[in-house]
Amino acid sequence: MSLAFVTGLKGTELSVEERAFLAESAPWGLILFRRNVENPEQMRRLTGDFRDAVGWQAPVLIDQEGGRVQRLTTPHWRKYPSGRRLAGAAKLAGDAKLIEDVAHLIGDDLAAVGIDVDCAPCLDIATPDMTPAIGDRSYGEQPDLVAAAGRAFANGLIAAGVLPVIKHVPGHGRARVDSHHELPVVDADLDSLVATDFAPFVALADLPAAMTAHLVYTAIDAERPATQSSAVIERIIRDRIGFDGLLFSDDLSMNALKGTLAERARATLAAGCDIALHCSGDMSEMVAVAAETPVLAGKAAARAERALKGRAGSPHDDAGGVLAWLDAALAAYDSAGV
Repeated sequence: MSLAFVTGLKGTELSVEERAFLAESAPWGLILFRRNVENPEQMRRLTGDFRDAVGWQAPVLIDQEGGRVQRLTTPHWRKYPSGRRLAGAAKLAGDAKLIEDVAHLIGDDLAAVGIDVDCAPCLDIATPDMTPAIGDRSYGEQPDLVAAAGRAFANGLIAAGVLPVIKHVPGHGRARVDSHHELPVVDADLDSLVATDFAPFVALADLPAAMTAHLVYTAIDAERPATQSSAVIERIIRDRIGFDGLLFSDDLSMNALKGTLAERARATLAAGCDIALHCSGDMSEMVAVAAETPVLAGKAAARAERALKGRAGSPHDDAGGVLAWLDAALAAYDSAGV
């Protein structure tokens, strides 16, 4: 039985200490970053060693959006455009299938090295003064455009057998500061949030997994960030948005959250997140998070089981054609100066 957290690792191979920790603590999954990546052969070995240590085909997560947020990158993997640039090129081409096909290729890259969960698409609505931490990761300013692009991206991942994780629910676009460093506070009224920020998540509420935002929404809960707010999770994410899939926290190590790692994990799971996400790879923090994490059970376990059924797909049958289409669409978009 797995505990309700996802862990990171320090480097490109399992240390003796990490292997023992994984076998004893049984995290539900693993998340990888650039520090864990060398080449395809090494990645296949690392994901396989993780699964050997925990004793089952446990999920392996990564952030592979394209643009600035792409952990598998050159020279071994193709560099893909940001969400904003991809959505713009698809809009100019008049065909959202471009987004779906590109996401399918991204999913193929991941599946080939044993990664089966992508923390994407990013459904945050762009605003004029949003933090650069979101920036061109957003597909745009219009909720319907963001929803359509996000749906296409998610469909492409699913076709490749990779589980998409929509983020950052219920919306990160109004944040003016980077939640990696400090806690953003959003003072917009509830009607405005419903009409804009929440809308793409409502449109994609049927998808299997989502990740929370480390933001305070004063109109809902002026004291706690969404990740640790039962009001946001129950009243907004579960009820108003209608999302009943597997809910991950964003990274517990981010400075938007306060307290020890044990306190952060406890508050996050108590608020209603199904899975606590801890990314740093720091062993003392990993032990602290594991000590506060219960066995995945009840509704959370049912959501996890349902989500993991989506890990079945096949490679795209015309990768060369998609890449040629992407290059032409991006050239047209860049030339148009949109």
